[in-house]
Order: sequence, then structure tokens, then C-alpha cells
Amino acid sequence: MSTPSLEQVQAALATVNDPEIKRPITELGMVDSVEISEAGHVDVRVLLTVAGCPLKDTINRDVTAAVSKVEGVTGVQLDLGVMDAEQRGQLQEILRDGKAQREIPFGQPGNLTKVYAIASGKGGVGKSSVTVNLALALAAQGKKVGIVDADIYGHSIPAMMGIADARPTQVDDLIMPVPTPSGVSVISIGMLKPRRDQVVAWRGPMLDRALVQMLADVYWGDLDALLLDLPPGTGDIAISLGQHLPSAEVVVVTTPQEAAAEVAERAGTMASMMHQRVIGVVENMSYLPCPHCSPEEDHRLEIFGSGGGERVAATLSQRFGYDVPVLAQIPLDVTLREGGDAGAPIVSTDLTSPAARALYRIADTLGGRARGLAGMQLGLTPTSKF
Repeated sequence: MSTPSLEQVQAALATVNDPEIKRPITELGMVDSVEISEAGHVDVRVLLTVAGCPLKDTINRDVTAAVSKVEGVTGVQLDLGVMDAEQRGQLQEILRDGKAQREIPFGQPGNLTKVYAIASGKGGVGKSSVTVNLALALAAQGKKVGIVDADIYGHSIPAMMGIADARPTQVDDLIMPVPTPSGVSVISIGMLKPRRDQVVAWRGPMLDRALVQMLADVYWGDLDALLLDLPPGTGDIAISLGQHLPSAEVVVVTTPQEAAAEVAERAGTMASMMHQRVIGVVENMSYLPCPHCSPEEDHRLEIFGSGGGERVAATLSQRFGYDVPVLAQIPLDVTLREGGDAGAPIVSTDLTSPAARALYRIADTLGGRARGLAGMQLGLTPTSKF
């Protein structure tokens, strides 16, 4: 058996991605040294971005598995070190591509990530449940998806994703979003607090800084879609989002009753005032499938009334002069609530439920819209008349 070459081992290491950054460890400068004995034993030293990296076991497993597959390798010994300040600085340069530190990539001309702001007029309509399940449904289509939990006061996304106690890795002043088994990356103000039970009591300027930090100081990579779970209403975060990401598209979530529909219209109007396009309305808790009837009978119990989503869509369509469709009517489903409480969203656990099917229909609609320049603001301001 021939001794494996350094090129073969390096090629194998190039197939290993850092689990947080999702780029090859060779490209990130994480492979410090490789030594190969005549007997085929390989010693590899990999540098972690920070001491106590939470996913070092994943790196250990993936490196060992990749190198072991090289023909002629008889054993693998992995040594994990930690980058020094200079090496972390070089890593930041690689990740930022030499760009300014606090630049929001999703607001730059030419960025093709679809940004969806999930908004509502009032709390309690299931906006966060829609955000989480929609993100997972998009990821199931093979898309790279991220979630920003921008509901500063009511941040619930980490718990719904099953990562309530997770903390992001920080490389100096660059933050890595928390990865999940579904492939969706998440960042939340709840992850940046010293304690999970700590109360956030901030006003305008601090809220804006928090939003910018989660957008600019987090390494998101090349995403197909970024979902922002907004606070309910038309407050500071909605205004800041419009200023920093005017090209974001807004999905308004409501429930069927009149009280929810009326305030949902305000959320959509606020988005339009910030020059954002409202691309659809989701009516959550639309009805309860009758527990005594078969699915074929389609007997619905309209516990919260009916027509709220259609009213919001019709009003916004008339107000804006373009079509704002009802993307889906999501029924009441005990497993939808249970999945959120348990950190196991329904679209990943029960594909047959009416709620999951409705959520997948939204993902099909949004996911079918190609990443392109159509509708993107060009950032141009006229200076004179012809």
C-alpha cells in the first residue's frame, strides 16, 4: 500500500466545512499543519476560531472521517489548537472580503438574498410560529436560510427552534449565527444576553443598534433567504428595518377576527410607508377542522370568525395599487402549538397535518421566486431634470 501524499490529504480536508461558518476549513486558514508518516499515519493540527468552540466535536469527527477515506491512510490523529489574535484578524478579512465592518450585506446593491420581514399588527397571532415553520420549509427545498429574531422584547425563536440555551460563537467582534440540524442559522437578542431570564428594557437608539448588530456583525454567508421575525405593531424596529433594508419584502400575519385584521392593515401600511413591498397576507388560526368529521367532509369550525385575511389583502391591494394575495389560511392545530413549545416545528415532524401543508404552500410560493434583480432598488437619486 502506497503512502498517501500531502495533496491527497489536503484535498480531503478541503471537503470539511466549519459547522458554523459553512466554508472549508482549508479556505479559512484553520489547518495549521499536516504530517504523514511512511506507515500512512496522519497527524493534523486544526485551529479553532475560539477556545471552547461549541462544535469542536463535529470538527473532530468530520476531519477524522474525511482523512480516513484517503487511500493509504492507516490512522488519523487530530490536535485542536486555537487561533491567535493575528490569525483571527486574517479570518475576519476572509469572511468580510475586505468590506467595512458595519456594512449590512443584505442592503447592498447586487445582493441577491431574499429578505422577508414577517410582521403583524398585534401580538398573539402566531407570527413567530409562521416564521420558524416557513424557514424550515424553505430549507427543506434545499435553500440556505437564516432567521433574525428581531422581536427584541418577545424573542421566542430560539426556544421554538430547540436552541433556547445556545450561544453564538464570537470571533473578536464578528458573530457566528447558531446553526441548527435543519441547516437554518439563527441569531436572536436572547442569545446575546448574559442570562436567559434577563429582561430587555431598551428604547429607540438601543433597538436600532441591536438590529444593526444582528444584521451587520453576524457572518451569514451567502443566503438564499433571510427571515426577520418583527415585533408586533409599527414601532422603532419596523422603522429601522425600513431604513436599513428598504428592499425587504413584508408578509403580514393576522387572524380572522375583525380586531386583528384592522391592526394588521396598519402593519402593512407602515411597510409601504418605508418603501417596502407587501407580498402577501397569512391568516393564522383560520379554523378548527371538525374533530368529529372525516377530512373529506372538510367541516370547519370558525372559532375566531372568518374573512380577516381576505379583508387585509383586499384593503392593502386597493391602498397600494398592486395585488397583495392571501398566501395561506393556516388552521388551528394542537401539534403546531406543541411543536413550538417542544422546539420541534410541525413542518419537520408532521408533514401530513393541514397546518404543515398550508405552511409548505407558502414556502412553495416564496421559494419559487428566483433570486434576481427584478424589483430591487438601485439606490439612485435623481439630481436634476432633463
